[in-house]
Formats: sequence, C-alpha cells, structure tokens
Amino acid sequence: MYQNKFTNNIGGRTQQRPSFGRNNFSSRNSGGNGGGRFGGGNRSGGGRNRSFESRIDISMFIKKAEPMVKIEDVQVKNNFQDFDFSPILMDNIKAKGYLKPTPIQDEIIPHILDGRDVLGVANTGTGKTAAFALPLINEILLDPNKRILIMAPTRELAQQIKQDIRSFTFGMRVYVALAIGGAYIREQIMDIRRDPHIIVGTPGRIKDLAERRIINFSKINTIVLDEVDRMLDMGFVADIKEIISQIPSPHQTLFFSATVDKKIEHLIDSFLVNPVKISVKTQESSKNVEQNVVRVRREDKENMLHKLLGQEEFKKVLVFGATKSMVEKIYVGLNQKGFKVGSLHGDKAQFQRQRTLRAFKENEINILVATDVAARGLDVADITHVINFDKPNNYEDYVHRIGRTGRANKTGFALTFVESQY
Repeated sequence: MYQNKFTNNIGGRTQQRPSFGRNNFSSRNSGGNGGGRFGGGNRSGGGRNRSFESRIDISMFIKKAEPMVKIEDVQVKNNFQDFDFSPILMDNIKAKGYLKPTPIQDEIIPHILDGRDVLGVANTGTGKTAAFALPLINEILLDPNKRILIMAPTRELAQQIKQDIRSFTFGMRVYVALAIGGAYIREQIMDIRRDPHIIVGTPGRIKDLAERRIINFSKINTIVLDEVDRMLDMGFVADIKEIISQIPSPHQTLFFSATVDKKIEHLIDSFLVNPVKISVKTQESSKNVEQNVVRVRREDKENMLHKLLGQEEFKKVLVFGATKSMVEKIYVGLNQKGFKVGSLHGDKAQFQRQRTLRAFKENEINILVATDVAARGLDVADITHVINFDKPNNYEDYVHRIGRTGRANKTGFALTFVESQY
C-alpha cells in the first residue's frame, strides 16, 4: 500500500507527518473551508493560488480502487453479425479481436444504421469511437457518395479517431483526411481536395479550411461531434454552431458526451432532430484507480517528483502540470536527472507532439509530462501512474486526468501533490 511506504520515505520536514490518508489535511492548510468543491480561477499568482487552495476538499483526491466490473460481464443483445455489416468490414472487426459489441456499441449501432440522430452519453473507454465508426463505414460501402465530418476537441483525439477508422477500413476504398491545427496545412489541403469520405478534425482548423473554400459543407450528410462537453469547455461553441448551420438538411447528427448540461442541451435542441438518447455509463475508469495525495512544500515538489519516479513500481507515468511553462520546467529537470521523459503541450509543433506520443506508446520514454491536452484522447493502455504535479481546475478535469490509468481492467494509481507550508 502506498500509505505506509510513502509515510516513511518522503523525507524532509514533511517526514514526521503522514503523507497520505483522509486525516492529512487541516483547517490551517485548507483555509478553514475544506468541505467545498473545486474553485475556479487562474493559477497565476500566490494570492490567487491560496484562494484556490482554500476552496478544495482534498478528500476528493483520496479513494480506494473499487472491484472492477469487466465489460464482458455486461449483457448485450447483439453480436456484430446481427448488424448485417459488409463481409469485408466483418473481417476487419474480427482481425482486431473484437468478439462482441460493448454496451454502447450494442445500443447505438442499430439507430445509426437506421439514419437516426443520436445523443450518446458515455464515459471514456467504452468503445464509442467504434460505435459510430463501424456503422458509418458500412454506410460508405453501400453509398460511396456519403460524406462525413467528425469533430473532436483536441488534435490527439482527432488523430486517434482517424487511426481507429483506418484500422477498420483495411482493404477498402474508404478515404479519411485529417484537419487539425499545428500540422502542415498544405498536406491537409491536398488530402481534402481528393474528396475523402471522412474528414476528422478540430473545429478551428475545420472552420479555417472552410473559409479557404477547401472543405465544402454542402457535400456533408453526416456530422459527428465527439466529447461535446470538452469542446464547449474549450470555447468552441461558436465555431460548432457556425459549422453545423452550414450543413444542408436533411443530415444525420451524432453527439457524444461524458456529461450533459444546459449548454449541451441547447445544442441538442438546436441541431438534433428527434434524437435517440442512449446513456451507457459503465464503471468509470477512475474507479479502477487507487487515489491518494502527497503533502509537500511548494519548493520541494520537484525533488519529491524525482524521488517518486525513481522507484521501481513507477513503470509508465503521466505527469500533469498546470501550464506550458511549468510542463517544460518539469521536463527539463527530469531530463537533466537522466529520466527517459518527454513533454506535451500546446506550444509544441504537431510533429513534435506525434513523435513524443509515439515514443511514450512504444516505451522509448516511460514518463510523459503534459498539460490537460493529454487528459482526453490519449489512448495508452499501460500507464501505471498519473501524478498531478499541479491540481486541475475542476473535478471533471481531475477525473479525465486519472482516467488515463486504470484502463483495460487494470488497477492504476493516481497521486496529487497538495502544497503544504510545513
């Protein structure tokens, strides 16, 4: 257990105090307001940061991993053969080792095949990409004139969706193009001018290419929005509305989100026609994660991180920093200490981000330091630990961060640094 081990090994002035557990914070450390939820605001200065600290209930970072419910144990009504997919698509599904649909695939695929608008509410790791990709690929095989636009909040998620689609289209004449920022736009323009069946991208780049008259919205007859909640959090609502308003009716619209709030409900009412609403909230991946905190003085945080990462059980670790400059600072310090580490944030060119992610996936590096750009859409199955060097802005971001571990029915571990004055 982490509690006993780290209580004895933290060192420094915090050594005499327990470093984990529900009793390791006090009204002095939490400003007397330990019972509140996360606060908002930027982390730009000492006073503002202390105000943020005062509104945190640190106990939200402390939780035992719960017994795991395997997705195979959940009852599904259909097999993939029941969807009447094309034989070549069925061959590719079998080649990927898919034995039977996940619950969200089981529920949603028939409605997409029927041409219905769909709202899918599902957490990460439930197989929602295949839930929309498989029926849409099958539709392209039946009608080569079908044109699909898929929007995602981050470049990494858009790339992951494209890769997933291509893995299902081996041996088919189904073409996919990418439209994301930070990459060579000339190559994207060339790909899109070839009139692909599917364009996957982020809202800003898609809008830019449409304004350049590269993307022709009049040809689109299906639109998919993945992780709608995250896109709205990132300020894409105006771009989304503008893009969808230019797609001719009738068209099919598929929304996927982990949560549904009033902003999303407004979009649903505006752009979905009589949608089928499917909610498949299987066990959150965060429930597979042993969660705890590390109390440490601000000036000792980097040394503490180095000590933790030097321990054998920290085999593959994702470290989250609050800002791009902080991520680079952590990265430089770890690199100088000889750790196999990479960094990921918005100031990196797209080829650098791709190269770093590939190195992390292929174990050329075993530590990735990142901003919240890596909190969603990062599909790496064997991350053993997530460390929140800086706390996230809200609890939803925290859940997405720690959801990068504890995947594929494995137990993961998440540690959150909590700044202490003693």
